[in-house]
Amino acid sequence: MAPSFDLWAKGSHKGTPVVVKMENPNWSMFELEGPSEDDFLIGNTPTGSREKARGKNAKQLTWVLLLKAHRAAGCLTSLGSAFVSLGSAIRRRVASGRTDADSTSSNENKTVKTRFYNCIKVFLWLSLLLLGFEIAAYFKGWHFDAPKLQLQYVFTSPYGVRDVFDWVYTRWVLIRVEYLAPPLQFLSNFCIVLFLIQSLDRLILCLGCFWIRLKKIKPIPKQDAVADLESGENGFFPMVLVQIPMCNEKEVYQQSIGAVCNLDWPKSKILIQILDDSDDPTTQLLIKEEVHKWQQEGANIVYRHRIIRDGYKAGNLKSAMGCSYVKDCEFVAIFDADFQPTPDFLKRTVPHFKDNEDVGLVQARWSFVNKDENLLTRLQNINLAFHFEVEQQVNGIFLNFFGFNGTAGVWRIKALEESGGWLERTTVEDMDIAVRAHLKGWKFVFLNDVECQCEVPESYEAYRKQQHRWHSGPMQLFRLCLPDIIRAKISVWKKFNLIFLFFLLRKLILPFYSFTLFCIILPMTMFVPEAELPAWVVCYIPATMSFLNILPAPKSFPFIVPYLLFENTMSVTKFNAMISGLFQLGSAYEWVVTKKSGRSSEGDLVSLVEKKPKHHRVGSEPNLEEMKADLQQEQEQKARKKKHNRIYTKELSLAFLLLTASARSLLSAQGSVKDRLGADTNTADAGGDTQNSNVRL
Repeated sequence: MAPSFDLWAKGSHKGTPVVVKMENPNWSMFELEGPSEDDFLIGNTPTGSREKARGKNAKQLTWVLLLKAHRAAGCLTSLGSAFVSLGSAIRRRVASGRTDADSTSSNENKTVKTRFYNCIKVFLWLSLLLLGFEIAAYFKGWHFDAPKLQLQYVFTSPYGVRDVFDWVYTRWVLIRVEYLAPPLQFLSNFCIVLFLIQSLDRLILCLGCFWIRLKKIKPIPKQDAVADLESGENGFFPMVLVQIPMCNEKEVYQQSIGAVCNLDWPKSKILIQILDDSDDPTTQLLIKEEVHKWQQEGANIVYRHRIIRDGYKAGNLKSAMGCSYVKDCEFVAIFDADFQPTPDFLKRTVPHFKDNEDVGLVQARWSFVNKDENLLTRLQNINLAFHFEVEQQVNGIFLNFFGFNGTAGVWRIKALEESGGWLERTTVEDMDIAVRAHLKGWKFVFLNDVECQCEVPESYEAYRKQQHRWHSGPMQLFRLCLPDIIRAKISVWKKFNLIFLFFLLRKLILPFYSFTLFCIILPMTMFVPEAELPAWVVCYIPATMSFLNILPAPKSFPFIVPYLLFENTMSVTKFNAMISGLFQLGSAYEWVVTKKSGRSSEGDLVSLVEKKPKHHRVGSEPNLEEMKADLQQEQEQKARKKKHNRIYTKELSLAFLLLTASARSLLSAQGSVKDRLGADTNTADAGGDTQNSNVRL
């Protein structure tokens, strides 16, 4: 810090040394003498002293400037090294990475899968070509102005073209205005209308959720049903069948089995089915051993394994419902392998069926134990919180209908049977049975205050496959169910809700306009600026809708910007899945079990071990230890195996497409151009009409 001193003090002192230290240890340190009092009292010093002081200060300034230059050079060197390292890392990862084509499953048509990617590549190369063309035009003097073109001048003015490039660019401008802009503007307006309709639907759902919270509306079971539960074994305890379908999910099988075996329900009134479709012998033996352990502890649990594994989850559930002992059960509760119902789950759901003979389903809300694991899980939590808090709760309260989530729900078996049971015709068997039950007149109840813990995918690969199934299945189902909906003996309003709101608006229109409007039309308007998108369509309404989406998860507000980018990226997968399901393409029938990490089982298994004593089983213990050793060895081999970086070609191509469009938009604040010929024509035809001598876009 520079020393403070009085300029008019009588005494004089030497300047305080100033130490200039460089951050790089390869450079030495210099000690410079700071200005003294005499340096400022130039008027009272001899001329020689003043010249000496001036030379001294100039020397100090030179050193300071040199040191600053050295520091700037060091920063540039560091940045250069960082960019070189980053480029090397990217090159290494790309060289060792695997693309989507490498991971194509056997059930998927590779030709169908690459067709969508090729379309995006065509748009990308075209955008790069146009970007280079526009940059060349910009440096040749084509500037930017408000969008209005006077076409008659280009054809009539003898000064309209100065060289070949100007002639080509002028032709390109005319092609844009006459042939490209009108259909693009029409498509933009069409997508804007769909966007407004979908935004209005979302706004109405949010208002309905606000009304439910304001009035504290929620489904309440009848008092006698609750009293019967509190009365003990002689109360309302119907026979409940609990099913856990699973397939090669060795990471989470213990948590789900342990959770359902600890349900607070009379042992004589509950039967647990473990429906194992695993094709891994080690996993089968581990699950059998877990079932055997709980059988010895008194749980009424059975293990089923299908020899012919057709129909995925729907085929597994359908096969289990064919068992002879199922006829003694009145209700069936379904949980996926990673779900952990609380002990009072049945006591909080089953009472809603008593004296409500038209209720066919009681659905609980999901909660996520790994929602804060990484950015992907946080963003998924935003979407799923809105789905349960707003969509399902509002539809359950006001319409008594919503899509069954496939797990964490209790069905009346009579409703399943009257609706035709489980069918393997789509990959969304849960939505299929819900629609057919609704057409039969059954009502659904959604309990927002009853939560069941589970996991969300922690990797993008697993999440993308899950979303592909969730968005292709509804389109398959819509094609199959549309004739049944039209012929069903239900009210016109229910038919309208099913066809337009449930299927078309939320399952087809939403992914269609999300991809088409924001990933195709918006970049094209950067290169064809005569077709315009209003700012409120591009910025204000999407920001408002994103704000409404985050309201059910208020802790996620810091992630609103990544959420916007995330939804834009996922629109590629959702649109591709929707098209596959709508037109019955090869990937529409792909079913991949979502990978689980088993994080939610750690704390529960510890408490389970503390609560339940271990039983000594002489015959099975050595077998269990051997299986665990084999499993550990298998995991170690997988850990030693070289990991490959996944390269998502469609998402990367779309990102570069948007990047080129944004680069084009930087050339213009308003997205339009004005030819430099205006200035030349004004010079050549100074007396002419100024308005007719400007070519403007």
